[in-house]
Amino acid sequence: MNIKAICRFTSSLAGLLIAANAHAGPTLDAVKARGELICAVNGSRPGLSAVDSKGVWSGLDVDSCRAVAAAVLGDASKVRYVKTTTQTRLTVLQTGDVDMTAANTTWTMSRDVTTGLDFTPTTFYDGQGFMVNKSLGVSSVQELDGATVCVRPGSTSEEVATDIARKFNLNFKMIVIADQKEMNTAFFGGRCDVAVQSTAGLAANRAAAASNPDEWVILPGVFGKDPEGPIVRQGDPEWKDIVSWATYAMFEAEELDVNSRNVDEKRKESDSNIQRLLGVKGGLGSKLGLDDEWAYRIIKQVGNYAESFDRNLGKDSSFKLERGLNALWKDGGLLYSPPFN
Repeated sequence: MNIKAICRFTSSLAGLLIAANAHAGPTLDAVKARGELICAVNGSRPGLSAVDSKGVWSGLDVDSCRAVAAAVLGDASKVRYVKTTTQTRLTVLQTGDVDMTAANTTWTMSRDVTTGLDFTPTTFYDGQGFMVNKSLGVSSVQELDGATVCVRPGSTSEEVATDIARKFNLNFKMIVIADQKEMNTAFFGGRCDVAVQSTAGLAANRAAAASNPDEWVILPGVFGKDPEGPIVRQGDPEWKDIVSWATYAMFEAEELDVNSRNVDEKRKESDSNIQRLLGVKGGLGSKLGLDDEWAYRIIKQVGNYAESFDRNLGKDSSFKLERGLNALWKDGGLLYSPPFN
């Protein structure tokens, strides 16, 4: 055998070995064998993850778990949710008690490089916001000079409010309240002009504690960076790919105007991008160790990203949160999927 033939043989053998091992991820195997995805969530953050009196789970984070279950197991309902706290949401993933975490965890450098965990694409870009009563007649934070501001002690909100006051040369009178319930009473009772908190937190408090939520508005602008999304263990690249592309499928579906209501009709269209996404052509499922209809099931059973956001946090929810940074890139937001090819 000459040198060229040996090289060709070696290359072919390497390719076969890579292909043989490409879909041997331990997490995928465990989930399939179990017939159930185990997903860590907060469980007490309406809009992101919460369970009602009938045991029904809902929220943007919950939909991340459901999307993966639909892709891997064929059924978005095959999820066991594990309620966690800020202290345990990463630990249960590190110890192998759950397959993934979707518990409104901010992606930071320290968490990314020191925990043995990997963050997947961000599903919710949050940050600190400023909420006021519409009767105050302001439309931006720059108009809040002299305002009384409610914040939690030692919180990011307190730091952001101080920074904003300095940046725009505003005079804030800070009222520091430790208990969230007391803070809601003070703010919605008129003791404070402004409440500063994460935008998701403001929306949740408005829906739960305001006698008339429509009277209150979150001013434009998100301050600070709180990118949040699903997390997986390091060392299982196939599983990271599956969780990542489950998210990307929801982004891509929105961009292509494919949703849970029209997905069956869309499969008949000749658009090659839609055909690849929905598994009509391209054979992309095998690259993930899944069948070709994995993304179709996500969209059919969970919906595209707009559907998930709108029903959990946006216009179809009690929170009425604007898309803002969570809009698609083409609409001025940050959500973007790599090409499905």
